[in-house]
Amino acid sequence: MTAFAETQVSNAADLAEKSLQGEELSREEALSVLNWADDDVLTLLQAAFRVRQTYFGKTVKLNFLLNIQSGICAEDCGYCSQSRDSDAPVDKYRMMGAEDVMEAAEKAIANKATRLCMVASMRGPSDKDVGAVAESIRQVKAKYPQLELCACLGLLKDGQAETLEAAGVDAYNHNLNTSERHYGEICSTHGFADRLDTVRKVTGAGISACSGALFGMGEAEDDILEVAYRLREMQVESIPVNFLIPMKGTSMVAREDLTPMRCLKILCLFRFLNPRATLRIAGGRELHLRSLQPLGLYAANSLFVGDYLTTEGQAPNLDIEMIRDMGFEVVGDAPAMENTTSPLSERVQFTSRKSS
Repeated sequence: MTAFAETQVSNAADLAEKSLQGEELSREEALSVLNWADDDVLTLLQAAFRVRQTYFGKTVKLNFLLNIQSGICAEDCGYCSQSRDSDAPVDKYRMMGAEDVMEAAEKAIANKATRLCMVASMRGPSDKDVGAVAESIRQVKAKYPQLELCACLGLLKDGQAETLEAAGVDAYNHNLNTSERHYGEICSTHGFADRLDTVRKVTGAGISACSGALFGMGEAEDDILEVAYRLREMQVESIPVNFLIPMKGTSMVAREDLTPMRCLKILCLFRFLNPRATLRIAGGRELHLRSLQPLGLYAANSLFVGDYLTTEGQAPNLDIEMIRDMGFEVVGDAPAMENTTSPLSERVQFTSRKSS
């Protein structure tokens, strides 16, 4: 091993040890993670895995998304296909009822997900909207008490978080998305402070906070560090890390700022700074991590399974196969289900050069 390689191994081990001791990485250390040499990223991942394994073992938690209201939003978020300024060809429909949510809960369980995330395209809910979601939560909880339920309804008003908590919601998602400095570059109809206010309302009501970020929107390294440190400061329990899906019809359609290595380093940074938080690889992993998706599990302990809000995701069976191939275990998966995949011989497709 060269002296440089030995130094890198030592540096990575120091990062892991500091994280496990509950100490905050210095900005210089955090920046070194983002600037880690690409050809030595496995050393960084191994250090992140040490932290991940300490708190989560080799388990992977699956989450299932349901878009309960689509394409109807007055906000101008540049990354979103459902914003008022988007021309993306997305479905538009009003709030789903309890019957549709129940059907989604059954799909979530069938796909081995332990959490159903209900997301509504809107600035924020009316009290009537909150009441409708609360009723769906009560019905699903009555039939599937083991299924965790997460709501994502935008900016909350006083008292609305308490209504959701009383109905049995387990978590509320409201992403910070980027740094306070960069927020005005991605949205003008609400600000970073509005995001913080809703997360605080959620935690104040006794609901688990789910809040993360979205990368690939032209942010600088300082912006990545700022949002990572802010989430650590807030001690959120669940952090989804999203990578921009550049969609036709949105203002960010031409952005292609990420590489698979960049995404892996971001995941490692978030693991070191938030060692006890559930770290979820969320939207855009298929586009940006590509063939390196499995390596993300060395830092993250959670995935969205199935489709995203308005775009298709990787087939659930491929996600589960990927998790098992890496030697990880799906949370809640029955051991008896491990040998239910089809024989390899049935996957073989013969080629034919015969002209049609």
